[in-house]
Amino acid sequence: MLDVTDPDSWIDLDLRVRELASQRPELFHSRASRSGRRMYWHTDASLPTVTWDREPDDAELALALCHPDGRIREAALDRARGRPVLLALVVVRCADWVEPVRARARAMLAEAPRHQLVAHAPLVLRVGHRFRGALAERLLIGALRTGTAAQLEGLLDSGDRATARLAHRVAVERRLLPAARLALIAARHHDAVVQDVCADGASAVLGDGEPGRFTEVVPPLLGSRRPWVRSAGVTALRRAGRYGDAEPYLTDRSAVVRACARYVVRQGGTDPAPLYRALCADPAARPAAAVGLGECGVRDDADALRALLAHPAPRVRACAVAGLRALDAVRVDDVCPLLADASAAVVRQVTTALLPSADQVPLGLLRELMAENRPHHQRIAATRLLRSAGGRAASCEDPP
Repeated sequence: MLDVTDPDSWIDLDLRVRELASQRPELFHSRASRSGRRMYWHTDASLPTVTWDREPDDAELALALCHPDGRIREAALDRARGRPVLLALVVVRCADWVEPVRARARAMLAEAPRHQLVAHAPLVLRVGHRFRGALAERLLIGALRTGTAAQLEGLLDSGDRATARLAHRVAVERRLLPAARLALIAARHHDAVVQDVCADGASAVLGDGEPGRFTEVVPPLLGSRRPWVRSAGVTALRRAGRYGDAEPYLTDRSAVVRACARYVVRQGGTDPAPLYRALCADPAARPAAAVGLGECGVRDDADALRALLAHPAPRVRACAVAGLRALDAVRVDDVCPLLADASAAVVRQVTTALLPSADQVPLGLLRELMAENRPHHQRIAATRLLRSAGGRAASCEDPP
């Protein structure tokens, strides 16, 4: 009835045995024999020892390891030696609130075969987050750092998120995975932390003097949908001396990738600002050039961005507003008409740009935007601006 592969099952067993002991204490007392059931341990308030009528089986010993009486849990630990099936409860007892029980469980866990400890990695990591549970986690990390590659390999595809993250960290630390595999994991893995760890590990090898690895590592990183992974790929271009290859990423949709691309381009001796200005002359193909110019340009570039507020492409208009905000050159009169834009993306950017000066937005315009026949994104924008303006919201209401 217990799923021994599920770490939460062991934790749940420990809790429920104690709950049952508080509700039905006669089931756990050595003298409760009216029902014909007896547990096989004896305790006395005046005696510090526990004796057993006979050798308990695994199920009875599992209950004893979860018993609310610390003396019984401590005695059960001695009986659990050499029984791998109960190692999970030994892990749980490593965070026990009774010091003698906790100390004995930790000593047993330190003596356990490495492969058995690794098999309970998800449970160890859960217990490790408990008060007094850190030692179990340290033992696991030590086992992974000194164990075989096969043991670590078995945890890389673990369905437990914390286990998979730890396994990938240690694998990168020990350099057990080839750079090409790390790059593919970074590009395809579903967990963001694993992606970042593997991206850093893959890009680090480019500084080892093996240029042949470039085609194995960088393209998968640059093709990732996650910005931090793409930024690692862009940064890797600098390590490979491919500064010019970073220019296409000056207009990436992610700000962090654009910043990395500007850094790499500058390392190659090129100022990215003129490149952005040239791209803004015809930004339809690369709309993020407008926001990129705002991120690295000067105040004189604001006029070029204002000219793009009327561009037919919604994404260009949105990026132009974002660029003006990055330059701190937003003028209320210039962007207010875009609150009525048909594009929700444009209206979101305009709203964000106007929030610091919401009290300067005309109330009549906000009243119009809140009409029931207006698109949802326009009504939301008007509501946010009214709230940001504070007490002016009341004056926007119709008189009785």
